[in-house]
Amino acid sequence: MNTQVQSPQPSPAPVQGGLLRPMLVVFVGLSLVTGLLYPGAITAISKAVFPHQAAGSLIEKDGRTVGSELIGQPFSDPKYFWGRLSATAPMPYNAAASAGSNLGPTNPALTDAARARVVALHAADPDNQAPVPVDLVTASGSGLDPHISPAAAEYQAARIARARGIPIEQVKQLIAANTETPLLSVLGGPGVNVLKLNLGLDAIARK
Repeated sequence: MNTQVQSPQPSPAPVQGGLLRPMLVVFVGLSLVTGLLYPGAITAISKAVFPHQAAGSLIEKDGRTVGSELIGQPFSDPKYFWGRLSATAPMPYNAAASAGSNLGPTNPALTDAARARVVALHAADPDNQAPVPVDLVTASGSGLDPHISPAAAEYQAARIARARGIPIEQVKQLIAANTETPLLSVLGGPGVNVLKLNLGLDAIARK
């Protein structure tokens, strides 16, 4: 009768006590560098070099914050410039729920939303027969876009001038003064910040 004696399997070598300490030192060191020192240094540098941007690009009026250059706001009064549509939920321009509509180009809901905005624009300015700029009837991918194109701003100039009782040239000058060129003049097209435009309109009214 043959019997086979199986040799015992070698057990894993325990972690040597001499390795545990350097492992902990590396872990703690990297945690401090990547979790505290690096973020703290970048934050301090950004506040020193770009204080306005680091604070959220906030816009103040009469000593109080009225918004940010980076986040759009809804405007529907005919005496103000209107921005892009927003598909955020549960309300437009909800900065806590940035999102697009995710509707395909053949989805009827996308067409209905664009048609409703066209109807609203024509109702607010019946004499305006110019083609409606596309960015006035579509939402951006973020739903928070604070800019419109200069063409979209100029499309609304006549309505605003009439509603405020000011010359249309004054409105166009405001648009030109607030038109921002893209970075390095190649990344995107020119845009106009809607909140800044509307604050400029209110400043004209105070004068």
